[in-house]
Amino acid sequence: MSKKHKGDKFGFVYSTDPNFRMEEEQHSQETLAPSQQVLRVRLETKQRGGKAVTVVTGFIGTEEDLESLGKQLKNYCGTGGSAKDGEILVQGDQREKVLAWLLKNGYAKTKKMGG
Repeated sequence: MSKKHKGDKFGFVYSTDPNFRMEEEQHSQETLAPSQQVLRVRLETKQRGGKAVTVVTGFIGTEEDLESLGKQLKNYCGTGGSAKDGEILVQGDQREKVLAWLLKNGYAKTKKMGG
């Protein structure tokens, strides 16, 4: 069943308040330089059907920059994955490759978490 009125991203279609104004929240955050990013690389297997996934967390910046970094990491590792909600997921146990790539490309404050 499709909606007749789509509304905006908050679901507002119409307001009867004559003083109502749509105020957009400013979520877009400036992306920190690679040398200022404090990234953590870890391996996760929970809730993934037993499959290992390398997770990179701690990225501060825009969603576009996060997706761009995720794409570069996935291309380097030759695997799939995704980038959303401040995390980059790379399929498989790619911790060593991801860590080496990040350090080589200026992400000096990157650390590997766990074994």
